[in-house]
Amino acid sequence: MSNCLGLFIDEHLIKYAKVSKEKENIKVESFGIKFYDKIGEAIDQVIEETYSQKTPISVNLSEEMYNYFDMFALLTKKDLQKAIKTEFESYCVDKNYNPNAFESRFAVVDNKLDKEKIKIIHIAANKIELNKRMQQIEGYKLTNVSPISMSIPNLLDTSEIDKNQNSLIVNMEDKTTITTIIDNKVWDVQVIDEGSNDILSRINLKENSYSKSYEICKNTTIYTSEGSELQSDTSLYLEDIMPTLYNIVGHIRKAINATTEKITKVYITGTAALINNVDLYFQEYLSEVECEILKPYFVNQTKDINVKDYIEVNSAIALALMGLNEGITGMNFKNLSLSERIPDWLKVEISPGKSDKEKKNLGGLFTWDLGQKLDKTEIGLLRVAVTVGLLVVIYSGFSSLLANQMNKKQAEAEESITSTNAEIAKVNNDNEQIKSRTNEYTNMIKNLEEANDRVTDRNKIRNAIPNLLNQIMSIIPASVQLTSIENTTGTHIVISAQSDKYDQLGYFTAKLKTDVILTNVISTAGQKDNNTVTIKIEGDLP
Repeated sequence: MSNCLGLFIDEHLIKYAKVSKEKENIKVESFGIKFYDKIGEAIDQVIEETYSQKTPISVNLSEEMYNYFDMFALLTKKDLQKAIKTEFESYCVDKNYNPNAFESRFAVVDNKLDKEKIKIIHIAANKIELNKRMQQIEGYKLTNVSPISMSIPNLLDTSEIDKNQNSLIVNMEDKTTITTIIDNKVWDVQVIDEGSNDILSRINLKENSYSKSYEICKNTTIYTSEGSELQSDTSLYLEDIMPTLYNIVGHIRKAINATTEKITKVYITGTAALINNVDLYFQEYLSEVECEILKPYFVNQTKDINVKDYIEVNSAIALALMGLNEGITGMNFKNLSLSERIPDWLKVEISPGKSDKEKKNLGGLFTWDLGQKLDKTEIGLLRVAVTVGLLVVIYSGFSSLLANQMNKKQAEAEESITSTNAEIAKVNNDNEQIKSRTNEYTNMIKNLEEANDRVTDRNKIRNAIPNLLNQIMSIIPASVQLTSIENTTGTHIVISAQSDKYDQLGYFTAKLKTDVILTNVISTAGQKDNNTVTIKIEGDLP
């Protein structure tokens, strides 16, 4: 069984969760939150309380930045890495950054708009900030430093999710991250400066205690149109909460509109997700998608622990799963040494003069005390260890030989790919010329069709006017006189008529409609001058 302690470090608090994994079974052994003034002391307390002195630790990255590059899908892994490095260096030149000051990782996803390209999600962390984060865990077994935006999808069970269900995960911690998931893959990440820190800071101005502000935030209920009653004891804090939530909803809507794929669900998590009815509030503004609180897929409701308690430390659980090799690979910003890569159960500790209790606490499968004579069991274990060491050396030799052969074959393959790409470039050039010619002919055909349509319309109108006059002659009452008929625009006709009788004008207007001599017929109310009533009738030729 392997385990990992996930630490999500925010500006004022630490969320922690110790997670164990045995085959496919995942269990949260201990969890909680801790507010701090001195982060080093708080981390020591968490590790001591969870008995994690020798446990692998996974923490969140801080102050990372995200960029997106489009690359050709046929690039080899080596060429792809070079191209990404070139793109990032170009970005740094534009921003006046030093590219050597950053540690970077990337993920590859499909380009939905161009099948011949792939989309690169590039994540860069300032090495100074990265070293600060690792120094905070100095003295313990730090094995993973990952961005929370790429870790939080670990809480979803992708095997149970319909591939057509695209979703957003809105993690409202100190800052808010919006992770867009398309076809069960992270497709986009947005980092919003607004988050739970804004809410807690405003409440803290009134209470002068972040821990109390946190509890107030958890116990506050949002009033919604569904009929929730406003709590009088917490309503005074809504003015500190609602502006931030409203702005976050606006960013969510932009994220939904930014993708051509249909988003069907929004998962809500983070400190601000603990506010009562926050999911109903989001649902009111995002009626086209389903909104729900994100729950770890492997956690079930129990009598002793409420699922909401687990939700409180979702970020820490996600990081712990990252440390257990769950989720997206290649997101670890900690460069592990060879000794850190060897599992604990395979390490050998030789410790003269240690007590049995001390030897037990050293960890590792093999521990010998050189101050005593080795028994048969220890001699056997030592032989096994030596045998394993020899096998590793032999395996390394064969691996190196095989790697050299593979490199030669790869070089030949890359040369062949380069030649093929050159031929493809020529074909693409010819294809572009053909497309250019095709566009010219298409435009010429379109112009001819438009000219033909204009001639047809003129002939239609030319024949329609005499027909209109003949039809009017057959229906016009004797007492009605036409003073003018105008063809103002296109098929639009304006008729001025007068009579000494209202009903005759009404009859004439009705006949124009019922006999479909004109369509969309409207008429003015009529003006009476002496005994003569004048109206204006408008309509379109059918």
